[in-house]
Amino acid sequence: MAALTSPRNPIPAIGLALDRTTLGDPARASEDDRRRVLELLVRTDADLMRVLRGARRLALPDWRLASGAIYQTVWNALTDRPVGHGIKDFDLLYFDGSDTGYEAEDREIARGEAVFGNTSVPVEIRNQARVHLWFQARFGRAYPRLRCTDEALLNYAAKTHAVAVRLENDDRLSVVAPFGLADVFAMRLVPNPALDNAATYAQKAARMTQAWPEIEVVGWPLEAGAAGSDDAVAPVEDDPQPATGTDQRPRSGPSSDGRDWMSLATSPRTELPK
Repeated sequence: MAALTSPRNPIPAIGLALDRTTLGDPARASEDDRRRVLELLVRTDADLMRVLRGARRLALPDWRLASGAIYQTVWNALTDRPVGHGIKDFDLLYFDGSDTGYEAEDREIARGEAVFGNTSVPVEIRNQARVHLWFQARFGRAYPRLRCTDEALLNYAAKTHAVAVRLENDDRLSVVAPFGLADVFAMRLVPNPALDNAATYAQKAARMTQAWPEIEVVGWPLEAGAAGSDDAVAPVEDDPQPATGTDQRPRSGPSSDGRDWMSLATSPRTELPK
């Protein structure tokens, strides 16, 4: 096969073509093949590597860079689109069960501002250990208490979006994709009915189709229901950013000054630099 190349920079040959038909077919490429290609694409993306190195310096517990910035980088390479096309933010997830307060998460966000001030799009930092505390109050249904960051991926509205990476201290790139990478490379959007996220899935499918009209969208299973308004993790992957100067992150319980989180839902706060 032809040597693997990227629209951004040549990539050393690994015996595979950068082709969705090949890489998206489990009969023609293995999961190890897809992971090798994914790693090469990530490592040749300057913005992604800058964020990954910054995240490593922050040393948040159990951190991962997740979802859109990863699979959309693959889609851009497969369709020869510019670097960063369609990528609206970088979702930096972490898990700290020792302090699940809103203020603790805010402190980590503030630390991140100093590191990620020059990124091309915002870096959204969220503690996955606290999602179960606020989710039902905001969305009207329970969310399972997570044990680690990787478990959050199991609840995305689309299985295709459930991919995350981490740059380890020895420079290895660890990849987690609980549903595999075949659908990512096939550019096939596949629903995940783990939670009632049908409406969110439809909204995301519409946006993905606008940015990447080549994608195939698999319909939400009818037996899983058709309700749902938001994704199941914080941050919601690929959702639009809140208006400048507003804070729409959910809170769990009263703040340090005694006000309830719902009354603070639109309180002023500086957004991460863009």
